[in-house]
Amino acid sequence: MGKRRNAIFYVLIIGIFSGLMYTISIKGKLLEVGRKIRISQNETSQWQEFIDSMSHNLTHPLAILLAQIVTIIMVARVFGWLSKKIGQPTVIGEIIAGIVLGPSLLGWVFPQFSLALFPIESLGNLQFLSQIGLILFMFVIGMELDLKVLRNKADDAVVISHASIVIPFTLGIGLAYFIYTSFAPIGVEFLSFGLFLGIAMSITAFPVLARIVQERGLQKSRLGTIVITCAAADDITAWCLLAAVIAIVKAGSFVSSLYVIGLAVAYVFVMIKLVRPFLKRIGDLHTSRENLSKPIVAIFFLTLIISAYATEVIGIHALFGAFMAGAIMPENTKFRNIFIEKVEDVSLVLLLPLFFVYTGLRTEIGLLNDFYLWKVTGMIIVVAVVGKFVGSAIAARFVGQNWKDSLTIGALMNTRGLMELVVLNIGYDLGVLTPEIFAMMVIMALVTTFMTGPALDLINWLFRSKPSLIPQEIIQKSNYRILVSFGHPERGRSLVRLAHSLISKLNGNASITAMHLSPVDELNYFNQAAYERESFGPVIHEAHQLNQKVTTLFKASSGIEEDIIEVAKKGNYDLLLIGVGQSIFEGSLLGKVLGFTTRIISPDRILNQVTGKENLFENLPFDEMTRRIIRTSQVPVGVWIDKGFKQADRIFIPIISPKDDFLVQYAQKWINNSGAQITLIDTGDQVKSRPEIKEAIRAIEHVAPHHIQLRPENYLNPEFLKSQDLMVISFKSWKKLVESKKDWLSDIPSVLILAEKNPEKFKVEASATRLTRKLPEQGY
Repeated sequence: MGKRRNAIFYVLIIGIFSGLMYTISIKGKLLEVGRKIRISQNETSQWQEFIDSMSHNLTHPLAILLAQIVTIIMVARVFGWLSKKIGQPTVIGEIIAGIVLGPSLLGWVFPQFSLALFPIESLGNLQFLSQIGLILFMFVIGMELDLKVLRNKADDAVVISHASIVIPFTLGIGLAYFIYTSFAPIGVEFLSFGLFLGIAMSITAFPVLARIVQERGLQKSRLGTIVITCAAADDITAWCLLAAVIAIVKAGSFVSSLYVIGLAVAYVFVMIKLVRPFLKRIGDLHTSRENLSKPIVAIFFLTLIISAYATEVIGIHALFGAFMAGAIMPENTKFRNIFIEKVEDVSLVLLLPLFFVYTGLRTEIGLLNDFYLWKVTGMIIVVAVVGKFVGSAIAARFVGQNWKDSLTIGALMNTRGLMELVVLNIGYDLGVLTPEIFAMMVIMALVTTFMTGPALDLINWLFRSKPSLIPQEIIQKSNYRILVSFGHPERGRSLVRLAHSLISKLNGNASITAMHLSPVDELNYFNQAAYERESFGPVIHEAHQLNQKVTTLFKASSGIEEDIIEVAKKGNYDLLLIGVGQSIFEGSLLGKVLGFTTRIISPDRILNQVTGKENLFENLPFDEMTRRIIRTSQVPVGVWIDKGFKQADRIFIPIISPKDDFLVQYAQKWINNSGAQITLIDTGDQVKSRPEIKEAIRAIEHVAPHHIQLRPENYLNPEFLKSQDLMVISFKSWKKLVESKKDWLSDIPSVLILAEKNPEKFKVEASATRLTRKLPEQGY
């Protein structure tokens, strides 16, 4: 009744007021008499008016800016993905994306399209937006610096860091001496040109370095701590030097720059002695999301903006002010983590790609059209590598590091990435760098960042001690080992509960490893320890409740499925358990079809569909990552669909394929470790055609009577399904089951889908009987 009343009211209200509007429009038409209203004479002029209107809309500055942003983000994401696929940091792909969209490629191949998408008059808007992105990014970089680490471990790190600055700085000034007459802009003093080349050679990309350290699992090692501390000290020193260099360049001479430097010193004093204590008091009172209200957030963002404004007015660039504002934020981990999350996504995903493309639009590699120019580019790269790589390595060796660690520190400190582009753009804006030298330095930034990964691999190969992902306690022998890989902490809790039900009575002859891999792009160095604690909290709590020892393994990963497969292989695990979504039979139609995955739309899936390697409705309900793990893993894989799993007291196992016989082995484990009641469901008389399965069932009944039973498919009624805790099924049978669209699937409990790797043929007879008779003693 209520719906009908609402419908009647809706029709009446729309009809009445539509009629009123129509009447007013007709009456209003009469008011046009004598007002010289322009009326289109024919359809051709009306169509032309439409075309003119659309053309005006397309060339409106806002429309152009939005089109640029959409194009930039899409291209940056594609090239970032390709970069990750070849084992390089995402920033490499994004820098290349900027060059591709610039005159070096797009402007060369499609000049008209490039001019339409990036007209000269629109570049100012792009520049301002990219500068906002850089300010937010530098604010995050300042917050990610752990000043406590600097204070506690500064001895060796400061020596290495400052050596890694002064050596390349000196070599940069020396290089400037040889190329000044050929490449310095007219009217630029040698000191300004030399100082900018020196600072460009000295910079290290702290964010990229921290990502690589996380990705390679070095963050908890002594080497990782040293190199992170070196990079942090390098960042602080380099940005202070950059501020001084900018002051000298803008002032025109060193003496006149002393006024600017004096103001900068006063600014730093005010920020550290006055602003920082004030922000600390506010931060101590507001450490959670609940009490971090909008007015409080506004205070901190105003601090950022005022700090950036002050340094821009002083003459040492707004980016230094943003960096300083981040560095003096309250040191409370939770507080910084909240702010980093608020700022980082907008900065990294939306605004920073604009900076890369803006840099690409200024980079004209086509200007390097002579062998001599490429020879100079090669010389710049050599000077950069020798100064940073060799200088850092020698300094590390001098303070007592072994050669492997020294070379590793050198390779990491040689990473320049985005920070180099920031310095180069400042130099370009100040008129210190010509387009030719700018293009050369951008190439140098790309090469030195790209070489970091291969250099580390070469060092590890030369010293034959590549760090293993597997902790020593996991490598120790045990009779049955299970690796649990989870994403969401609650999923990890459920997987540990499932793994425990398989080994609970093995009395130390089995082990469980809980592993959480997080995409390296989603972590920052500052919050990693807190993130690791949060991720494993529910798992450790569940392990204590079950009185089950669980070894934890955490890693920031650039290839999650590859790392899962590597750990499972190197750890010689007997079973790998991974989770997918809650259930393919709950939620939206898309969820039912694709299986609750957050990776539905990805370059991998799109590429596979375009090339015909993947059918959208194939291998339900697994996403592409799960399928790759199943396909390439060398150990059995169990895919877990959790629907509120609590215990493994009642389990049913459909036997759909003749190759499902291996599932009886898992039935044995649950019976002997959890005392489970197992119901085998014989579909299509599969058991009758495999007498060895019947013999295995009899052997189990002999030692564990009343714990296993065989039933036909019509036994699967709603009452039976609701009484069960778990369904166990093979991977191939699950595919058949989903394709058959059985009615009873909507009532199933939690599901474990097992993919066996090279299963041995199921043998019973005397040997199998002897095996099962030993089950109570061995807990198999």
